[in-house]
Amino acid sequence: MMTALVVMVLVLAAKAQMVDPVHFTTTLKILEGGEGEIVFNGRIDAGWHVYSTDLGNDGPISATFNVVKLEGVETVGKLKARGDELKQYDKMFGMELRYFEHKATFVQRIRFTKPKYDIDCYLEYGACNDELCMPPTQVELKKSGNSPAQEQTDNEEKSTEETAAPEEPVVQPDTSEVAQIDTAVVQPLTFDDNDTATPLDHSIFYILLMGFVGGLLAVCMPCIWPIIPMTVSFFLKRAKDDKRKGVRDALTYGASIVVIYLGMGLLVTAIFGSDTLNALSTNAVFNVFLFMMLVVFALSFFGWFEIKLPDSWANKVDSKADSLASHYSPLTSYLSIFLMAFTLVLVSFSCTAPIIGLLLVETATSGNWLAPAVGMLGFALALALPFTVFALFPSWLKQAPKSGSWMNTLKVMLGFIELAFSLKFLSVADLAYGWHLLDREVFLSLWIVIFGLLGAYLCGWLRFQSDGDSPRAMPVVCIMGGLASLAFALYMVPGLWGAPCKAVSAFAPPISTQDFNLNTKVVEARFKDYEQGMAAARQEGKPVLLDFTGYGCVNCRKMEAAVWTDPRVADKLMNDYVLISLYVDDKTPLPEPLEVTDANGNKKTLRTVGAKWSWLQSQRFGANAQPYYIAIDNDGRPLTNSYSYNEDIQGYLDFLNLGLQRYKQQ
Repeated sequence: MMTALVVMVLVLAAKAQMVDPVHFTTTLKILEGGEGEIVFNGRIDAGWHVYSTDLGNDGPISATFNVVKLEGVETVGKLKARGDELKQYDKMFGMELRYFEHKATFVQRIRFTKPKYDIDCYLEYGACNDELCMPPTQVELKKSGNSPAQEQTDNEEKSTEETAAPEEPVVQPDTSEVAQIDTAVVQPLTFDDNDTATPLDHSIFYILLMGFVGGLLAVCMPCIWPIIPMTVSFFLKRAKDDKRKGVRDALTYGASIVVIYLGMGLLVTAIFGSDTLNALSTNAVFNVFLFMMLVVFALSFFGWFEIKLPDSWANKVDSKADSLASHYSPLTSYLSIFLMAFTLVLVSFSCTAPIIGLLLVETATSGNWLAPAVGMLGFALALALPFTVFALFPSWLKQAPKSGSWMNTLKVMLGFIELAFSLKFLSVADLAYGWHLLDREVFLSLWIVIFGLLGAYLCGWLRFQSDGDSPRAMPVVCIMGGLASLAFALYMVPGLWGAPCKAVSAFAPPISTQDFNLNTKVVEARFKDYEQGMAAARQEGKPVLLDFTGYGCVNCRKMEAAVWTDPRVADKLMNDYVLISLYVDDKTPLPEPLEVTDANGNKKTLRTVGAKWSWLQSQRFGANAQPYYIAIDNDGRPLTNSYSYNEDIQGYLDFLNLGLQRYKQQ
């Protein structure tokens, strides 16, 4: 049987997953003024993409510039990406990803500080297609020589170009379990993978829609809704003899609102910049600040205090608008209308600030540098809409709902929602620092209380000081909303014992942070170290399932959620196999960098645990893409063909059963 297995492996070697989709060249360019550029130019095969810089710790592998040694040289700024950068929202990561197709260029600017220089550096990048992901791959540049000032003009124009070799490290010392495995490249066969759909790039539209909904909510606030009929009537009366002029002025008023809020969004982008916004999205201190800010906004909506700008600001702007209006000219007329719109922004700040704050928080942490401007554009369009519509159709004002207690109910409801969303940002900081203050069961408990209280409020069982003393008869819409909120709170209760609660999985901490978990469907590897896992397998007399994965591997998470949670699969993984998950993007440094050489004599340096597992996958199994599953015996020999991304549960079961069968036959 073993002979037949070896024959099958060799005959079907052509189906191996050893891929090399990205081809980089490196160049050191000498510039004027004693500066230079280290340029990494990449050619990307069709169907693959290379991720850009600064995607954050919670995303896939970003392109990074890494220094081994820099003498006589210092870096200037950060690594920059050049070329046609594409953007796409990814549901699994909950963020917008930026990447390159066909070609990519990364540039690190440097400055020469001494007559002679010695450069030893490398670019690390990640690449994926719709089914597979490469492990973190390095492109090295080593160069030494005289600085431009030392070599004069001829040397200033020279550049050094080298073709980057793929990272193929070799055997560890004999004391390592990895070294004891036969290092001949084995190419086990793989199942045919199904094509997977690419997530829809809807991030910009989603942000615009989110801003528009926020604007509609702001319109219904007590600071704005009562102003609409007064403002429209003012413009219509201002031009009794020329209704077109009144409509034109109202349209100008609405356009001014759009310009003001759009300018606010552009200002946020200009101040922070795209790189800063991406970094802030995963910054723990910044997320704590956002949590505290949203809590303050929520309390203001509850009526405990009012967030106001100084009254003198609005008064000064209003008086300036009146002054310009009294000296009529086309320019002063438009300017006075703009100042009236600016007065509305200042006066309504107490109602709109919490909504704008939540909107800017969501957009600024989305990873899209255009998000703040797009979100504020949607907000402004919705806010300006009623002023424009009622100016065009004044008779509709009679059918509009009157001001009343419903606006206060809406404010309190938004307060509960902001309070719930604030916990999302505290959770990011909690996970980053490892405080364990907001583990999954704590997070769910707080959300159950918040949405339970929201349901009680909408049903009329809970009252706030801003509601007054008179009893309230809640409308049917509020009662239905209250029942829905109570049902949502009850839906989350089983999550306290480990239920998936997929509706909140994008907000809640991972289930691995939960202390008490009765969910037997959760499958986690017993070992994340090859040597330890193999030792346990020999002791227990079980085959091994190697799971080559990555923290930033989207399809790996899909397989774990869709396939591993099946009770039949989970039973085999936990009871019949020793499961070892090896993360090829694990950034944990090795005790010492390892200089290794592959079978072809190519030398590389291993610096991280992930690089070690990437070498094991490529050198032992002839594959370098994830997810990659392979069943092996206690001597590290493949029992059957490998398995990649394919959410066919029965196919995965057949793969596991075949490995068990052949292990027993040995």
